[in-house]
This record gives sequence, structure tokens and C-alpha cells, in this order.
Amino acid sequence: MAMSCAARVGLRKTLPFELGILAGFSLASVLCAVFCASLSAAIPSIQLPMKIFGAMYMLYLAYKIINTSKNIRERDVAGYGFITGMTLQFVNPKLYVYCIVSMQVYILPYFTGQWAPVLGFALLLAFIGFACTMTWAAFGSSFKIVFVKHAKTTSAVMAMLLLYCAVALFL
Repeated sequence: MAMSCAARVGLRKTLPFELGILAGFSLASVLCAVFCASLSAAIPSIQLPMKIFGAMYMLYLAYKIINTSKNIRERDVAGYGFITGMTLQFVNPKLYVYCIVSMQVYILPYFTGQWAPVLGFALLLAFIGFACTMTWAAFGSSFKIVFVKHAKTTSAVMAMLLLYCAVALFL
């Protein structure tokens, strides 16, 4: 969404949406860290359903990308502001898969019972996610002409990459 929005309206107009993503991602990753730390014994049984849900969501996104009209105008993305970016993070299964797996594999085994480092790493995960979405937005803004000229091909490639990501969750 960050790349698509920036390709349509430019990087500057996408910034409120990106800041909303940062706020929502930060809050959601802290909540996820607390959840993982509190229920670390139950996480292995939760991982498979989260992977399935995350893969289904990515397949849905791929479907939406393929079926999106290439004639989307600037007014169609006018609602992509701070609140949209923030609230979107709470229904983003990729965020939860990212945070749960990162916490379980890289953080909690080394900082069990230490809340300050766990919360610090949760905020670091949020910042890394924000940096990645800003990179996508910059890429979308920079290649706006290519995306407009080759919208169908670009959408197909993006959908295939999402399909690959969904399958890679289980490899």
C-alpha cells in the first residue's frame, strides 16, 4: 500500500500514512511482545494457525492487486492518512507473524523475564518495519511513470511476490 500510494500521490503526501503505520506498528509490536512474553509456552501451538492466517491474507492481497483497476486516481487514495495507516496495522496478520516469530526465535530465548529489553526490541522491530515501508513508498514514488505505463505487469509481479511469500511461510 505504501508503494501504491506513493506512486499515485507522491512521497510527501504519503508521509502521514507512513507515520500512522509507524504509530500502529509500534503499538501492535509492543502488545505482541507482551503477549509473547506472557504466553511463551503457548506460542508453538499458535504459530501454525498464525502462518495459515498470514498466508491467506497475503493471497487475498495478491488477488486484490491483480484485480485493482489501473485507472486509480489521486482522490482514490486521499483517505490514506495517519489514522488509516495506524489502524491498518491492527488487522495486518503479517505484522503479527513478524513480531511473534521474531520474539520467539531471536529475543525471548535471551531475555526471558526482562521486560525492558523485550519492549526495546519490540520498538526496534517497529522501526525496522517503518523503514521498510518508507523504502517501498520511495520506490513507488520514484518509479511512478513505470508503474503507470506497465500497470498490468507490475501488478502481476507484485501478486506473484506475495504468492511466493505466502508459500515461503511453510518452507
